[in-house]
Formats: sequence, structure tokens, C-alpha cells
Amino acid sequence: REVFLEEMELVVPWKVLLEIIEPHYPVAGRGRRPYALESMLRVHLMQNWFALSDPAMEEALYEIASLRSFARLSLNEPIPDETTILNFRHLLEANDLAEDMLKVVNALLARKGLLLKRGSIVDATIIAAPSSTKNADGQRDPEMHQTKKGNQWFFGMKAHIAVDAHSGLVHTVTTTAANEADVEQVGDLLHGKEEQVWADSGYRGAQTRVDRDDLQWHIAARPSDIAKLPEGRVKARVQKVEHRKASVRAKVEHPFRVIKRQFGLAKVRFRGLAKNTAHVVTLFALSNLWMARKQLMVMTAVVRLKTA
Repeated sequence: REVFLEEMELVVPWKVLLEIIEPHYPVAGRGRRPYALESMLRVHLMQNWFALSDPAMEEALYEIASLRSFARLSLNEPIPDETTILNFRHLLEANDLAEDMLKVVNALLARKGLLLKRGSIVDATIIAAPSSTKNADGQRDPEMHQTKKGNQWFFGMKAHIAVDAHSGLVHTVTTTAANEADVEQVGDLLHGKEEQVWADSGYRGAQTRVDRDDLQWHIAARPSDIAKLPEGRVKARVQKVEHRKASVRAKVEHPFRVIKRQFGLAKVRFRGLAKNTAHVVTLFALSNLWMARKQLMVMTAVVRLKTA
């Protein structure tokens, strides 16, 4: 944990993130003085990195010295309680600041030459939601839906992303209920500057949904269609082409692994699509920093040596 926080300390663009939140953050008045904005931002990011609920985050700040130190907090002063942590997250959600955070991170990566935008890979992943009806409304989340993948049914939402074909870093995120077809979101995922697009077989027909003639599409064929081909040179050539497509498309799986395994997004955290969208977008912004951390740390060290 300490090593992870040391790395994040170096690569997170703190100054710019604080600048986009500050206009919306309460200022000191007659009431209780608000906590320092930087401390609340650091608490919010740790909550996302370590998959902590509001009560668990408050408890961790009391019990774990490294988290308290990262947040610039001390036991000699008041520690943000779970309601304060909740209110800060609601402030970010109400002002759509998660999307701005992703843009800030990507602007940093583009300036460092890590986000080239010449090609995009699109894909989607299902994020499960609780299907229990044991709640005040007596029903499942109405904004989540079920869908069938293979021979298994899933209930929840989908996160649709487009990543840079060179680096595998996420540049665009959209979310829908789980029953939305992947291809429906392809037009919203492309940033308009790419020259090539890679996608799996679920995006067949995507060309008709994007009004651009300059794009080169690399959409995977269905395995069943390839299996029907007779053995011989033609089939071997098709398999070779599909293998090349798959080798590029593999990069889109890395951000999914980071948010689900590294950051612990096993299920949606909240009720409703809007809150979960803000959470997912924040996680993808943080996944970009984590995936590019080694290059960013090297660049930071070089700058420090030049200015020393």
C-alpha cells in the first residue's frame, strides 16, 4: 500500500484536479469550517483505489497511518466522517466532475506523448448489480437490466470504453444498462481523430453507425463463420488476419482488469446509473494513471534532475 501511494503521489496531476473542483467546493463561512479540499480529494481517490465504503474509509483514516499521511490528516485534528466523505462524492457527481477528471488526466498523458489518438479499440464489460429485492422499494434497481452472455444471465450495467490503440489507455467512457447492444455506443466512443478502429464481432455493422468514410475498420469475424470454412490456405489466411486483429484488441482488456482486480470493482457500488457512471469514469481515469505510472515517474525524475 505504501509503495502504491508513493507512486500515485508522483503521477496524479493534483494542481489541475484541485482547480476544476475548487469553484464548486464550499468556502469557510459562519458554519463549520470545511476540510481542506486537497485532503478530501486524496480521501476520495483512496476510497476508489481501495474499494472502501464511506464508513470503511472513515475507519481506515483512524486506523491506518499511511492513508492518514497521504490525505495530509492528523489524529491531532478532526478526521472527515462518513457523511463528509459521502457529501464530497455527491458534490463531484452533481457537477459531473468525474468526466472532467478523465479529461484532465488524458490531457496530461497526451502532453507526455502517451496518448496518440491515431487508432481506437472499443469494447464493453458487464458490471453486476445486486438482484435482491430486499430493500425499501421491494424491487431491483430499475436502471439496471439483465442480459445473456454465452449460456449465463447477468443483471447490471455495461461500461463501454474506447482505448488508444498505441498505449491501451482509455480516452472515452459511456455506460448503459446491461441489455444495451455494444454496437449502439460506438458512435459516442470515437473521438473523431482516429484513423483505424478495432472491435470484436459484437460490433458488426458499426460502419453504418459512424458517418465517416476515412476510417479503416478491423472488426473480428465470428468464430462460427471461420469454423465453417474448408481447411486450406484460405482458412489459414483468415485465421492469421484474425490473430493480428486479436493481438491489437487485447489492449482493451487491460483497463477492465485494473478496475475489477486492482481496484476491486466486483459489483456496482450504488443504486442508479448516474452515480455508478461517475464512479466508473473516475476508476478509468485512475486506471490510466496506474497503467502509465512508470513512464510518468521516469519523466518526473528527468524534470527534477534538470531543475535541480
